[in-house]
Amino acid sequence: MESTHVDVLVLGFGKGGKTLAATMGNRGQRVVLVEQSAQMYGGTCVNVGCVPTKALLHQAETRPEDAGAPEWHRHAVDGVADLTAFLRQRNFQMLDTIDTVTVVTGRAAFVDPKTVEVTAGADRLTFSADTIVVNTGAEPNVPDIPGLRTSAYTMTSTGMIRPAELPRHLVVLGGGHVGIEFAGMYSRFGSRVTVLEAGDQIMPAEDDDIAQASTDILHEQGVVLINGARVTEIIDRATDALARYEWEGQTATVEADAILVALGRTPATRGLGLDTAGVRTTDRGAIEVDEYLRTSQPHIFAIGDVNGGPQFTYTSLDDGRIVLDQLIGHGTRSTADRVAVPYTVFTTPPLARVGLTERQARRRGHVVKVASEPIAQIAAMPRARIVGETHGLMKFVVDAVTDEVLGAALLNIDSQEVINLVALAMRHGVTATELRDGIYTHPSTTEGLNEVLAALR
Repeated sequence: MESTHVDVLVLGFGKGGKTLAATMGNRGQRVVLVEQSAQMYGGTCVNVGCVPTKALLHQAETRPEDAGAPEWHRHAVDGVADLTAFLRQRNFQMLDTIDTVTVVTGRAAFVDPKTVEVTAGADRLTFSADTIVVNTGAEPNVPDIPGLRTSAYTMTSTGMIRPAELPRHLVVLGGGHVGIEFAGMYSRFGSRVTVLEAGDQIMPAEDDDIAQASTDILHEQGVVLINGARVTEIIDRATDALARYEWEGQTATVEADAILVALGRTPATRGLGLDTAGVRTTDRGAIEVDEYLRTSQPHIFAIGDVNGGPQFTYTSLDDGRIVLDQLIGHGTRSTADRVAVPYTVFTTPPLARVGLTERQARRRGHVVKVASEPIAQIAAMPRARIVGETHGLMKFVVDAVTDEVLGAALLNIDSQEVINLVALAMRHGVTATELRDGIYTHPSTTEGLNEVLAALR
């Protein structure tokens, strides 16, 4: 089959891939971007990740008291479908309006290190390229628990953004970030929610006090959390399923008409033919890359979730910047440049984190000072009371010798915004004292830093 040669071939419509494709296309490079489904134009975030889940969360938080739960849920799901359809079309247009960029819909597989075949039904196209960028993302991991993969009631985060009906009883497998976000969201929609977590606490990467504060908030919202629960079997029945689990030496069951599997995501490399291309993968199935995101084939790059790094849209975007610097820049940007990269778990209120936890800082040998204060007790932050959200706490971990901010955990209203200020300060060496003495607008959440950091000890 005759092959079409292009300058850059991008596999996957994720944030990093689409931005890189647009940049190279606007420079006159001939670019082909391959996406396996027209329903995924724009990538995971737009279609099944950040945007729809946060839109659903907003709808859950703002449900009127007189709105019936099933009806409001249906209204929310329909609204999110309209939103993602709009964004999907805008993302397609972003590339389609560039003369030298072509979007091809179909499944891609390497034929050799420089050639990829794209199939869509009986149609086949073959492309070769000087530069190939793999940006295929990740997919939910569904473990081989008896009955789980075949259950009619098993769902992943992808399915939970568009269920036809509001679950009466949702059981969430996994108390990590994704599981906890959905647990709080669906409890607010009106579902009974039970979380089965195998570890000793939810959000095991967080400090104990942060995890406990999150636990208390979820309990208040009506979520049942069962830690130390090892799920052993899913049994389908006529109108629901039983999740069987072991807990404290006993066997127990819980009924559910929806079971959300929130047990991590796996790099989406199946069917890509990476072996054929000579592209190595890690033990976890991610594409192996160096600090410049080159694979074992120097002309092939892997960006975003597929390379096994942090699974955030903004990481994918920065991965794209690193590759662009290799292609059209000075070639100096690398993943080693990234420090103090924050993240947010969109519970209610959200938990935003950056840098080291207290536990990590002490294990690394830092002599630390810690400031931690419940939001309800911060007198200098009236915004929390103005908006009626006084749950949570602010916590800072500071090097006692250098006054360097080592990390922060903000479980409070607006934390997803304030954490960006803290991260910027950390990247530029702003000390805890300078943050404490900063002049911030009033009434704002940021001004809570004045009082909390004054309590360092």
